[in-house]
Amino acid sequence: MTGGPSWQQRADVVVIGTGVGGLAAARAARRAGRDVVVLSKADTGYAVTATHYAQGGIAVVLPGTDDSVQAHVADTLAAGGGLCDADAVTSIVADGYRAVAELAGAGAQFDREADGNWAITREGGHSRRRIIHAGGDATGAEVQRALDHAAAGLDIRHGQVVLAILRDTDTVTGVLVANADGLGVIHAPSVVLATGGVGHLYAATTNPGGATGDGLALALRAGVAVSDLEFIQFHPTMLFAGPGGGRRPLVTEAVRGEGAMLIDSRGVSVTAGVHPMGDLAPRDVVAGAIDARLRETGDACVYLDARGISGFEGRFPTVTAACRDAGIDPVHQPIPVVPGAHYSCGGVVTDTHGRTELPGLFAAGEVARTGMHGANRLASNSLLEGLVVGERAGSAAATHAVAAGQMRAGAPQWDRQPALDRQALQKAMSRDASVVRDARGLQRLNDLLATAGERRVTDRTGFEDAALTLAAQVVAGAALARTESRGCHHRAEFSGADPAQARSTTVRLRDGAVVLDVPAAVAS
Repeated sequence: MTGGPSWQQRADVVVIGTGVGGLAAARAARRAGRDVVVLSKADTGYAVTATHYAQGGIAVVLPGTDDSVQAHVADTLAAGGGLCDADAVTSIVADGYRAVAELAGAGAQFDREADGNWAITREGGHSRRRIIHAGGDATGAEVQRALDHAAAGLDIRHGQVVLAILRDTDTVTGVLVANADGLGVIHAPSVVLATGGVGHLYAATTNPGGATGDGLALALRAGVAVSDLEFIQFHPTMLFAGPGGGRRPLVTEAVRGEGAMLIDSRGVSVTAGVHPMGDLAPRDVVAGAIDARLRETGDACVYLDARGISGFEGRFPTVTAACRDAGIDPVHQPIPVVPGAHYSCGGVVTDTHGRTELPGLFAAGEVARTGMHGANRLASNSLLEGLVVGERAGSAAATHAVAAGQMRAGAPQWDRQPALDRQALQKAMSRDASVVRDARGLQRLNDLLATAGERRVTDRTGFEDAALTLAAQVVAGAALARTESRGCHHRAEFSGADPAQARSTTVRLRDGAVVLDVPAAVAS
C-alpha cells in the first residue's frame, strides 16, 4: 500500500465475519472484557451469512435420550473417511449441549414436541435422531436471529473489506481494511477469522455471495497453513430449476430423514444397492450416486419424492416456498435436485480453541480446519462446531490480547495479487473440480490458474477474485495430489480409498506460490 493508511484505530480483538462462528467469538471476547470490533464486508447485516441459510438443524446429544457422545463421535468419524481428529471430534461433540443450551438461553427458539421437549430428527450418516431444528427447516435463520439479538451493543461495522492480516516477525499486529473512508488499519493483537467457505468457486452453490474464500487467502498470505481443501462437500440435493449460476436453495437432508426417496426420471431408486443406509447414507455417498446416475442417463437432474410425507408444508416451509418460487409443488410433484457446492471440510489449520500457528490469529466456523470433519462433514455438525469453537476462539483471543499488551503500529505492505476472471474460474472449477475429478481435468485447471494475471486489490470485488483464484489453486493442487477417492473427494481413476493416503495435506504460500506438504505415506 503506497502513501500509508488514511485512517488508524485500535481494538483488543477484531472479528471478521458475522455468522455463527464470528458472533459466538465476538460475544465471548466481549464477556471477557475486551474491546471488540466486528467487521463484515456486506452492506447490511440481514440474510447475508451462510448461517442464515442453514436449514436442517444442529446435531447435538440431548440428555435423557437413547443417544450418547460416543455414538455421535462414532458417526462423525465414520463419515470423515479416516481423516477426522478423534480427540477434536470428542471435545467439540461433548461441549455441544452446553453451547446449544446457552444459545437457547440467549433467545433461540427451537421446535418442540407436544411434551415440551425439543423435537429431534435424523439426517444422513446419523445412527440416531439427534438433530434439533427451528421453524421446521429454518434453523439457520433462527440461530442468526438469536445471535444478532444477543450481539446488540457490539461494535459491528458493515461495508468493511479486510485486505490483509498484519503481522511482525512472530505475532499478529492488526488488519488492513478498505471502506468508504479509504484504506486504513485497525491495530489489534488478536484477530478471529470467521469468513465462511468457498462456495463461489463454482458456478452454482448453496452459499451466499460472500463465500469467496476470503479467510483462506488472508491466512495463507499471512504465512499460515491450510489443510484438507480438496474435500469440498457437494450437498446431494440442491434445488434444480434449469441452467444458471449463483446461489440456489438446498433441499434439507431432513426431508430424506422424514422418508423422502431419491429417484431418477424413470422412478428408479438412486441409492439402492449403493450403501446400507440408502438415501440416508453420508453426503459424499449420496452425491456420488446422483452424479453416477446422471452420467449414466444423461438427465439434467434426479428427483426427491416427498409426496408421502404428511404435513410437508408445515414441517418444511422453507423448502416448500423455494420449490413454489421455482414453479414446483413438492406436495404433489417430485422435487428436481442435483448436487451443489455446499461446504468446505478443510480450512485454516487450528486447534479446538481456534488457535492457528500464528500467535494472535484465530479461526472459527467453516473457514477453520479443526479436524472435526475430516474428508466429509457429517450433516448438521457445522452449526455445532461454529457455536463451540467460535465461543472458545473468542475467549482465547481475549486472553491473548491481555498477554500481548500494547501493539506496535507498523506500516502494512500491500502487493498486487493474481486473479482470474470470476466467471471463467467458476466455469473451469465446475467442469474440472466438481463431484468427480480426474487427472486430465485437474491438470487443465492448474494450467488455467497459472495464467492468472496480477492486479492491485483495493476493493471487495478485486479482493474476492484474488481470494477465489488462490483458493482454487489450493483445491486443484491438493485434489491432483490425492490419487484416491476418499470422503467427498472422488477421483474417476481411483474407485476407493488408499490406506497409505489416510493423512491430510498441508498447503502454504511461499514466495507467492502454493506449496503442498504431503506427509509420508501411512503404513498399510
